[in-house]
Amino acid sequence: MPLITPASLSLELQVDQKRIRNALRELYGTLPTGTTRWELSEEQADAVRSHFPASEASKERQWTLEIGDIVRRREIHDAFRGQQQGGISTPKSIPAILIFTDPKEGAKFGYDRFEGLREDGSYSYTGEGQEGHHEFLRGNKALRDAAADGKTIRLFRTSGTMATYVGAFTTGEPVYRTESIPDAKGAQRLGIIFNLVPIDADTTLLPPYGGERSASPMITDWTEPRHSDTVVAQDELVTTGERVVSRVEFELQADFGRWLKSQGHVIKRLRLPTESSTIEPDLYVESNGWIVEAKKSSGRAYVRTAIGQVLDYAHIARRAGLSVSPVVLLPGRPDGELLQLMGTLDIVVIMPRNGRFDVIYSESAAQDGARFANGISKKPDTANAQDGPGITDTSEEMKQDHATLQRGENEQIPQRVLEPGGPTPSSDKAT
Repeated sequence: MPLITPASLSLELQVDQKRIRNALRELYGTLPTGTTRWELSEEQADAVRSHFPASEASKERQWTLEIGDIVRRREIHDAFRGQQQGGISTPKSIPAILIFTDPKEGAKFGYDRFEGLREDGSYSYTGEGQEGHHEFLRGNKALRDAAADGKTIRLFRTSGTMATYVGAFTTGEPVYRTESIPDAKGAQRLGIIFNLVPIDADTTLLPPYGGERSASPMITDWTEPRHSDTVVAQDELVTTGERVVSRVEFELQADFGRWLKSQGHVIKRLRLPTESSTIEPDLYVESNGWIVEAKKSSGRAYVRTAIGQVLDYAHIARRAGLSVSPVVLLPGRPDGELLQLMGTLDIVVIMPRNGRFDVIYSESAAQDGARFANGISKKPDTANAQDGPGITDTSEEMKQDHATLQRGENEQIPQRVLEPGGPTPSSDKAT
């Protein structure tokens, strides 16, 4: 006998689930201890139906499902109509587009390669069409135009005949990209990959991008990131495990990484599992616990983004039992008030200067800096007032005995000549 729940009754009766649960409590009391949801017999369901005669049902179709509800896909279409086949349904009865994802079935048509929950919380969803190139017709066109048409995207994860409601989404920026995906016969074709961002959803219900989510941190060897002469936007979508950065950021990471290695420090990649996805900082200096986020600019917008990212990385790493310190790597000196902000958050700031690297860190982070061997860091004894409380300026001009990233005690790295567009040694003074 089919399982009947308040969710399925709400679809059938077009009545809010809260009213249905109130009726159940009036009829049968509260749920037994240890029971988390109502599972009704046909007789119990009929008793609830009698509480809500047809005259009470809303003449206009309304959305009654709650995040996490599990119902039959057929029940969804019985309530709202729309296409019952394929991954995208466009019912006319409600201002919504219903999309369904089944990772196991989707793999047969190449949908699994570029589909899943990404590090930034967005969801990559492959458009419909099992053969030939994807086109902006029917469901694909509706999904592309959802925001402009004022329609909410409602996402379900399916397994067999059952569908779990994940929540409400809208299209992100960019709305979509195209990728080469295989069809059922293995032939390559052009596929549309939609970029969806949650409005109100439980993203832990979604599969991760690129495969199964690891249960614990993964530490692997670090390699210099692949770079491009084209500036890469913050929201660019790339395959998990593949890092693509702008030339400025590439040079900055590569220089810093090579220098650390020359000093005998151990650099790794660190993949951190969260509740819903996997995140990865630019570098993990295993020998001293530094988690590093690099940015191609010291502008306010880039620094603010770096602060949020590196604190997130550090929080997840500490929760996993790692002893870490957050570090922001910039190509030049940011504004003093940004240095003050990072100091109050115990974030170490590193930047190149005249062929070496300088470090700026708060007094509370000094112990971590002091552990940096081979003359990289010495614990500062004074704070530079112009940078705000808790900030110590470690540039050579400010104080010779402050921490500087240099080769050994005295020898400096020869300054390398950068190609046009690459990072240039920054002045100690904010510009």
